[in-house]
Amino acid sequence: MIGRVTGRLAAKNPPQVLVDVSGVGYEIDVPMSTLYSLPATGETVTLFTHLVVREDAHNLYGFFTQEERAVFRQLIRISGVGARTALAVLSGLSVADLAQSVAEQDQGRLVKIPGIGKKTAERLLLELKGKLAEPIAEPSARRASDVVHALVALGYSDKEASAAARDLAPDMPVAEAIRAALKSLVRR
Repeated sequence: MIGRVTGRLAAKNPPQVLVDVSGVGYEIDVPMSTLYSLPATGETVTLFTHLVVREDAHNLYGFFTQEERAVFRQLIRISGVGARTALAVLSGLSVADLAQSVAEQDQGRLVKIPGIGKKTAERLLLELKGKLAEPIAEPSARRASDVVHALVALGYSDKEASAAARDLAPDMPVAEAIRAALKSLVRR
């Protein structure tokens, strides 16, 4: 098993990267969360990896953190969830967001991920319950999550809602935070 790869980042071709390790180029499939965390091409990078050996291929999957790799391994153990689906989940949600969705049994966030339908989302929530570290929601983090959910319900994208919630004061009540976030979105 190849558990970790350290080398020069030779190329980024989403969802794949090429890491040159002493003259050997490893093609590694990565989730978008890892891709965004990578340094510039030509820099040294370390990826935690998972090797999948099949009859017709050997596929190497890479992750910026051990936590991402652990969640990937949990996902591929679920019946009907392959490596591509697991990468899609990790590309669509951070590990913390996935853990929060599982803790709250919120399938709405999962079905927004391309390739994840209602039945797959239900299976993921059922199978992952109790297997992921429970998120410790600080009051400000919980409030930010409530603000994001409210803005998404009003029709804003996750990206817009998250950006608006990030700029808020940590001690602001939820209702006031939603109003402030809406005002900042209108100004943009």
